[in-house]
Amino acid sequence: MVKNKKGGLSLAKLYFKYGAMGSSKTAQALITKYNYEENELKVWLIKPSADVRDGASRLRSRIGLEAEVEILPPEGDVYARFQADQLGHCDVIIVDECQFLMEDQVDQLRAIVDDFNVPVMCFGLRTDFQCHLFAGSRRLMEVADTIQEIKTICDCGAKATVNARIGADGKIVTEGAQLLLGGNDSYIAMCHKCWVRGIREGKRIKLHGMGEPIPL
Repeated sequence: MVKNKKGGLSLAKLYFKYGAMGSSKTAQALITKYNYEENELKVWLIKPSADVRDGASRLRSRIGLEAEVEILPPEGDVYARFQADQLGHCDVIIVDECQFLMEDQVDQLRAIVDDFNVPVMCFGLRTDFQCHLFAGSRRLMEVADTIQEIKTICDCGAKATVNARIGADGKIVTEGAQLLLGGNDSYIAMCHKCWVRGIREGKRIKLHGMGEPIPL
């Protein structure tokens, strides 16, 4: 339940905080968790099972922050799980990698906010490597009360909006499955102009922290 400074109840909201790769979304999710817990509030930290690179029960940011996390499978009913395990024991729900949520799971989170006045904060990507919306992100764009961009920059200095997927040849990938897990070894955040130019010119892209592309 959300309380205002005078001790009364405030209306909870569903938040969608999105950013391109490398915008420290997971770090912000973990810092938010810490801030709530520092104020003696209980946090339910969850993430979809599509991304378990850090292990089945760990959430880890690139800057070293980490915490225990509950994994939500695609068939998982968030609303039912909240009622069974978290009702009366949870002050806020934080979701990382929310782009991998099913649309009905987003609706279930929306219902938790409405029915139990518990705020839900979702962190994740908005679009994939082809600039297409993820299903979970699309639904959040439709039903979230507050939508906030977590900004990061392209190597050129402009705001990055594209999650460019880079192949083994160092070139931008434009076809393939939407889900291909990876970090700095596979993706780089770019502005749209640099992304389009890189595709048109067949440029070989240097991934952050990975050295120069291997010569062909």
